Amino acid sequence: MKYILSIGILATLLIFGACDPDEINPDTDLTTISYSPVNYALPSATGAKPIISPNFPIMEIPSDNPMTEAGVELGRRLFYDPILSADSTQSCSSCHFQQFAFTDGLAVSTGIDGIAGTRNSMSIVNLGFNTNGFFWDGRSASLEIQAEEPIENPIEMHDTWTNVETKLRRNKMYQEHFRKAFGVEWSSEIDKDLATKAMSQFMRSLVSYRSERDQALGYGLDSFAFRPSLSEAATRGQALFFSGSDVLGDDPQCSHCHNSELFTNNTYRNNGLDAVNSVNDFLDLGFGGVTGFNNDKGKFRTTTLRNIELTAPYMHDGRFATLEEVLDHYNEHVQTSPTLDANLAAPYSQAQQQGQVGLQLTAQDKIDIIEFLKTLTDTEFITNPAHSNPF
Repeated sequence: MKYILSIGILATLLIFGACDPDEINPDTDLTTISYSPVNYALPSATGAKPIISPNFPIMEIPSDNPMTEAGVELGRRLFYDPILSADSTQSCSSCHFQQFAFTDGLAVSTGIDGIAGTRNSMSIVNLGFNTNGFFWDGRSASLEIQAEEPIENPIEMHDTWTNVETKLRRNKMYQEHFRKAFGVEWSSEIDKDLATKAMSQFMRSLVSYRSERDQALGYGLDSFAFRPSLSEAATRGQALFFSGSDVLGDDPQCSHCHNSELFTNNTYRNNGLDAVNSVNDFLDLGFGGVTGFNNDKGKFRTTTLRNIELTAPYMHDGRFATLEEVLDHYNEHVQTSPTLDANLAAPYSQAQQQGQVGLQLTAQDKIDIIEFLKTLTDTEFITNPAHSNPF
């Protein structure tokens, strides 16, 4: 009798073990959950008291991914949830901490298998205004495409989207949030496309616009009763930063690349980190590794300087630990290579002709510039509950 029961149990286990997972976890009807999308309101640059400087560019929202409150909330949950990694130990936020302006404070990041990457974790501040490729090398054309890669990257979250989709479809919380965000009627409709759209909506919501400098200009204030003033050192640093005289010793070349209210021109530049004789000698080809053009080799994305005080270490490989080291590099240690940016090559060449070295910034110049850079820190942004971990 025991033998017969054992055979019966074994047969049952074999039958269920052979079933398709969707048969064990049948498709769930989600239409009982309300779907009433509300448009997400980005900071406004219009009106009698604009919240954000009108000098910010207009954010281009994809027509197939309009921002909604439910979509941003779903994206926030996905961003902070380790369910997206193969062993459920790491999330997107593991390499993008809010208190570090969504970087991780490391030279390079380490994935779930303990393997270190080769590039520094980039800040994801104001990415919604960018229209010129993502990552250090610009390999992804949109935020939606960018959001796909870390999940399957073998040195990052090392999962598969097929597996992630299965986990999300079986999760009652995500069934509800995908329904509210996108109006899906069945759990089987939850997929990579909708997940990356939601994460992109959350990243577009990460707008930093209330720094000390913004408020000194009259933006990002709750009222005009108090408008802070920049310190004398920061004011001198600001004048140096935006200097356009191109006179040796009077222009540190900052605003040529870090311009507009974004403090980046979203282009790819070679800022003289490594000396090479041939473009193929760069250890990391950067943008050129994506485009294949020799003129692009050794170039990397110009990062925003908003919240730069919080995002050390610096450069694509995290080689500089402090802002002081960064300014020392630009002032006297720029290396020559075939694709060196003209804004650095010209003044360095001029200095050499005059028997001098570098940009000739004084110690006080560098202190003042750093004081100005600190006024780009947005303390409300790094403590905003709308950007924080919802779990």
